[in-house]
Amino acid sequence: MERVEEDDPKQNNVKTRPKGGLVTMPFIFSNEICEKLAVVGFNTNMISYLTTQLHMPLTKAANTLTNFGGTASLTPLLGAFISDSYAGRFWTITVASIIYQIGMTCLTLSAILPQLRPPPCKGEQVCQQATAGQLAILYGSLLLGALGSGGIRPCVVAFGADQFDESNPKEATKTWKYFNWYYFVMGISILVAVTVLVYIQDNIGWGWGLGVPTIAMFLSIITFIIGYPLYRHMDPAGSPFTRLLQVSVSAFKKRKLAMVSDPNLLYRNDELDASISVGGKLVHTPDMTFLDKAAIVTEEDIVKPGQAPNLWRLNTIHRVEELKAVIRMGPIWAAGILLITAYAQQNTFSLQQAKTMNRHLTKSFEIPAGSMTVFTMVSMLSTIALYDRVLVRIARRYTGLDRGISFLHRMGIGFMISVLATLVAGFTEVKRKEAALAHGLQDKAHAIIPISVFWLVPQYSLHGIAEAFMSIGHLEFFYDQAPESMRSTATALFWTAISVGNYMSTLLVSLVHKFSARADGSNWLPDNNLNEGKLEYFYWLITALQVVNLIYYICCAKLYTYKPIQIHGKDSESEGDAGVELASKV
Repeated sequence: MERVEEDDPKQNNVKTRPKGGLVTMPFIFSNEICEKLAVVGFNTNMISYLTTQLHMPLTKAANTLTNFGGTASLTPLLGAFISDSYAGRFWTITVASIIYQIGMTCLTLSAILPQLRPPPCKGEQVCQQATAGQLAILYGSLLLGALGSGGIRPCVVAFGADQFDESNPKEATKTWKYFNWYYFVMGISILVAVTVLVYIQDNIGWGWGLGVPTIAMFLSIITFIIGYPLYRHMDPAGSPFTRLLQVSVSAFKKRKLAMVSDPNLLYRNDELDASISVGGKLVHTPDMTFLDKAAIVTEEDIVKPGQAPNLWRLNTIHRVEELKAVIRMGPIWAAGILLITAYAQQNTFSLQQAKTMNRHLTKSFEIPAGSMTVFTMVSMLSTIALYDRVLVRIARRYTGLDRGISFLHRMGIGFMISVLATLVAGFTEVKRKEAALAHGLQDKAHAIIPISVFWLVPQYSLHGIAEAFMSIGHLEFFYDQAPESMRSTATALFWTAISVGNYMSTLLVSLVHKFSARADGSNWLPDNNLNEGKLEYFYWLITALQVVNLIYYICCAKLYTYKPIQIHGKDSESEGDAGVELASKV
């Protein structure tokens, strides 16, 4: 784990407040709130912007949206690498926020200046699509936003958790609560984005709709920097990817060696591992023994006292276990991809469903289609609050865990609810098309069908409940089970799963659109008229895939081995049970 910067004791013995703690949360959360406000404020209604302002076909717009979401969730790997290896989390967040600010400013200008988008449609004429130059400006702005997000997303989560000292029993339980409230605060910002900002975009204009979060982002950067003296800062401990590669190379070079009979003979060096094991050493585990060969000491590896070994030939057992921990997380990481694929449909096809339905609350007020995700956010926030205040206390009586249930059980519940969400979505689409057929509107793509948009509330709400269980559990899992020196990288894996899930959505939409096309022009996912498609089949296809994914996840969870840690000061001379704690027992 990274080393904590400690202030030198003052000569006058004036007692100073320990750094970190709850007092730092407003500064950290403000940055995350504004980043989410900016991303979601545009992303939620982006399908409308691309189809109405840039005149893109529906499937192209849907794929553009999911590709952007995928790229924005892939860049956290780069940000996490820079943070863990060189810059540290504070400076990575600061610089990334400035890059994001530039991207948002450019994006706002592209919405304000008429020459940066095609002319409005006139009557029944074919709309002119955006030129290559106009799209280049748009994509350039989005790319800057994606790069900025790459530095903010993985580091804000880990930086916030760093403010609590896990070696202090009074603060240890605050870490898992932090993840609940991190997601709760993030949900509040998303809720504002899908209501206030979407309303501004639809009724006032895209210039103000993007300008407001741009200004908010600027203020959040200032606030975050002001909090600098209060934070617990962690020094970067060197490239985690280099260490993983060194273990792999060492194990490969020694692949022909016979395994030692006693694991205590494997190489250990507390001084060498000091900067990456502040919270405790990883204990040897009996699986993946082929990697243990990287820690076998040969005559060629013996060096003079005080001299560091050649890490491309010999590694400590702690570093070997770091690689094992990363490998073990892989199957659980993969299981989260398909849930994101299902969730991604809310901002594409579910939104298009809403645009064809009666959205009037009163004769004069109509709910913006992009604001339907408010039901997702409300259900997610309600579930988080209920989970934190009620369900945890009840579950704690039976499990003995401070967090109520393990993150693996929490994720499993989320998977099951997500299956139900897409199943319900299919039946709702059948209902919507029946109403269109009954009123003779099946051939009219832009007609409002006399069926209430509130028929979509169950599917949106179920997705929100699923996210409250699965996504927070996923985030907890990565932070808890990752090696201490790789926590930014681990939280980046959370966003990478979102990235792959969005790309999977793009691939799935493209394949279904291609192979469901018929000679008469019919298609499950038509470009112009959703009433003539078979969107319910698409939802049920995702449902079937999620059922298979749930079975896969259950198998992975059953076989998963938790990361064991030997806490410093607890029988450090032995690897017996007295000095070993499972990382999940919190």
